Amino acid sequence: MPRDNLNELTAFLAVAREESFTRAAAKLGVSQSALSHTVRALEERLGLRLLTRTTRNVSPTEAGERLLRTVGPRLDEIETELIALSALREKPAGTIRISAGEHAADATLWPAIAPLLPDYPDIKVEIIVDYGLTDIVAERFDAGVRLGEQVARDMIAVRIGPDMRMAVVGSPAYFATRPKPRTPQDLTTHNCINLRLPTYGGLYAWEFEKAGRELKVRVEGQLVFNTAALRMNAVLAGLGLAYLPEEQVTAHLANGRLVRVLADWCGPFPGYHLYYPSRRQATPAFSLLVEALRYRGKV
Repeated sequence: MPRDNLNELTAFLAVAREESFTRAAAKLGVSQSALSHTVRALEERLGLRLLTRTTRNVSPTEAGERLLRTVGPRLDEIETELIALSALREKPAGTIRISAGEHAADATLWPAIAPLLPDYPDIKVEIIVDYGLTDIVAERFDAGVRLGEQVARDMIAVRIGPDMRMAVVGSPAYFATRPKPRTPQDLTTHNCINLRLPTYGGLYAWEFEKAGRELKVRVEGQLVFNTAALRMNAVLAGLGLAYLPEEQVTAHLANGRLVRVLADWCGPFPGYHLYYPSRRQATPAFSLLVEALRYRGKV
């Protein structure tokens, strides 16, 4: 339907229902003369008089009554649906896809998302665990999670966690037959549990820093995994040394199931950040999720 036709019908319905050009013009926010001109244009196009005008009132003719009865409800339905769509735009809803590493998903994303979802049943969250540096734009993710130092400069980054530290740990049973390493270089003589990075197909080099000196050590061992859970199981079983986030091993250190080494070589570094393209148009659901994840503690 041409826009002019729709405007004419809207104008006619307002006048017919209000039975007054003055009241209808005020309701539509137009001048009385403009409204009169629009209705007359509709009558001329149809070749029918739709309204009877007197000095006292305005009332529909037989043709006007028919148009009011048949077209009026349909236009009301259209207006109602448009209002509903507008409300949907403001209501947090839709699917949000996030790429994150296993530890970030478990330790940072899940604690923030779990209490949020019951209050917003129209929001769906899809978290894909991936250790690779995924191109979130090419893979159609809404956002990703990386350590602060890994976020590209052309992305918006929101801190969602405190600074972190890594920990080199082994079980008492493992150290019962092997000396504890005193420097990162000593790791080359130990049975270490490796992490394979899927993006590059290589093994992750353990990173260390002390007094401004940075080292990356490529360790060797019998086991290679691509998940933190399996590395944790292996180190608890005494099958080697593991390089894991500090908070992931804190409880095991406290109860004596694990022993930490090289702590002075594992300094703090920027923690997890949620990142997304700067050109992304934030939906209410995405904005709500960002605020739920935003880190407000001390760095």
